[in-house]
Amino acid sequence: MKVEILPALTDNYMYLLIDQDTREAAIVDPVQPQKVLDAVKKHGVKLTTVLTTHHHWDHAGGNEKLVKMEPGLRVYGGDGRVGALTQKVSHLTALKVGSLSVKCLSTPCHTSGHICYYVTKPNSSEPPAVFTGDTLFVAGCGKFFEGTPEEMYKALIEILGSLDPKTRVYCGHEYTINNLKFARHVEPSNPSIQEKLAWAKAQYDSGEPTIPSTIAEEFTYNPFMRVREKSVQEHAGESDPVRAMGAIRKEKDNFRVPKD
Repeated sequence: MKVEILPALTDNYMYLLIDQDTREAAIVDPVQPQKVLDAVKKHGVKLTTVLTTHHHWDHAGGNEKLVKMEPGLRVYGGDGRVGALTQKVSHLTALKVGSLSVKCLSTPCHTSGHICYYVTKPNSSEPPAVFTGDTLFVAGCGKFFEGTPEEMYKALIEILGSLDPKTRVYCGHEYTINNLKFARHVEPSNPSIQEKLAWAKAQYDSGEPTIPSTIAEEFTYNPFMRVREKSVQEHAGESDPVRAMGAIRKEKDNFRVPKD
């Protein structure tokens, strides 16, 4: 399994997912179709599949153009608002990209039809990958545009949080530094946050992406995945993890990011 990271727009990511056995490929959120086809050509693979995380234009806005440029693509998504959709999926829908197994995970909250895609290579020791769109970011989570704290808690803790800890997390945006600055505000004495922030700044300064992270790592520095921790609950002033989730998301929505 190979994942090619394709930066798009100002801070979005598209991902070319390649099955190295069959040379079949899928693209996640192809907002810039020409860039996708250039990468397909570079790798000499056959693009068969579009995996759309949600309907927002900066993720699904390239679907129609891509299927015109490359007819016959299968376009998956969990929402009728996704452009050029050929198959609507729901929680635990299974599909294949070559020999790779893809499981659809319903994670409503940012949008009601948001899907994360969990990819494994059967009979392989390779760590799995999950494409989380705008549900889970490195050290953060998406805004609750169409959902509730309960839904985000279920998405982050019960669904994504129960995946193999070694799962590589490929999210929809490069928001890591600002997310970690908020995480530091929530847990100023958490050394994992300080270390990750220093690393992320160095990555950014050298023009490198800060992804992927792993599920195990997220539990050490992502406040939204740490809502069961006493330190996060004390900051939120809530002993219930779901209410803590709502409180810190509301705080993050109005957070002024410091310069340092």
